[in-house]
Amino acid sequence: MLERLAEIEARFEEVTRLLGDPEVVSDHRRMAELGRERSQLESLVGLYRKYRDSATALEDARAMASSADEDERELGREEVERLEPELERLDAALKVALLPRDPADEKDVIVEIRSGTGGEEAALFAADLFRMYVRYAERNGWKTEVINTSEASAGGYKEIAFELHGQDAYRRMKYESGVHRVQRVPETESQGRIHTSTATVAVLPEVDDVDVDIDWNDVRIDIFHSGGAGGQNVNKVATAVRMTHEPTGIVVTCQDERSQAKNRAKAEAHLRARLYEIERAKQDAEVAGARRAQVGSGERSEKIRTYNYPQDRVTDHRVNMTVHGMPRVMDGDIEGLIEAVALDEQGRLLQASA
Repeated sequence: MLERLAEIEARFEEVTRLLGDPEVVSDHRRMAELGRERSQLESLVGLYRKYRDSATALEDARAMASSADEDERELGREEVERLEPELERLDAALKVALLPRDPADEKDVIVEIRSGTGGEEAALFAADLFRMYVRYAERNGWKTEVINTSEASAGGYKEIAFELHGQDAYRRMKYESGVHRVQRVPETESQGRIHTSTATVAVLPEVDDVDVDIDWNDVRIDIFHSGGAGGQNVNKVATAVRMTHEPTGIVVTCQDERSQAKNRAKAEAHLRARLYEIERAKQDAEVAGARRAQVGSGERSEKIRTYNYPQDRVTDHRVNMTVHGMPRVMDGDIEGLIEAVALDEQGRLLQASA
């Protein structure tokens, strides 16, 4: 591990030097690439340097603890007691930091929520999940932009797709993919019976044309009048955009913007994300024997979490974790649940790499 860290530090110093090279400075693309690489390496190199300094200090403290001078021995023992757990903590942090990172972790995300079993109650639950993620985004300082909505007749959403823009958006939100189940008494239930409904969440990293090359001859683009809010403009100008990728059958729609150009840009981003996810799934399948450890299968059919209103609890089935306080959770306080799943994945990865 230390040999690898030394190589990473050497690369960090080389990148830092290159960023000051006049030839590199004149190449904006190269500067951007090196800047991103340096940013990715910086925290790991800083952690490694702390570890190295602490290891040197511990070695010196152990030498003092063997001194003939009683005062020095006592001071050395105190330092050893302080530095040993610190070095263990840094060692564990370095092992986690060296785990292979998902290349999409730093990307923005597109989230799709679809109502599942449960009819009207499922659509209402989809709307609850959307609000939960909006509030979670606000807590993280992320920006939310709706791409497309399909509202249910009794309220809620049959389907809603939206973007989340912010630091580490995909790294955090990727653990939300799967089937979410709710157990509660609907307002229309006169007998007080508990109903079970579901909604499916898909979290896709938002990508650009460098990540996905689309052959636009394979895409049918339809322009139509929006069915949503928009006043008189909706009736006068066709602004909604539907893109159909014929080889895969993927259909994406954006009609929430008043501008056709904006709707087209959002639809394209959504299509790229869907195609990117298909390609990632293919790559994962091809290297199934060596693929990274994952939390569950990541399949949309997998039930990951249950929201039980009568018992005021939320259970994440992937880590057997239950928390109480439904109002707080549905108001976006889900960091603890996400962190528990992320730590579980780190443990699996560490075990696999041991």
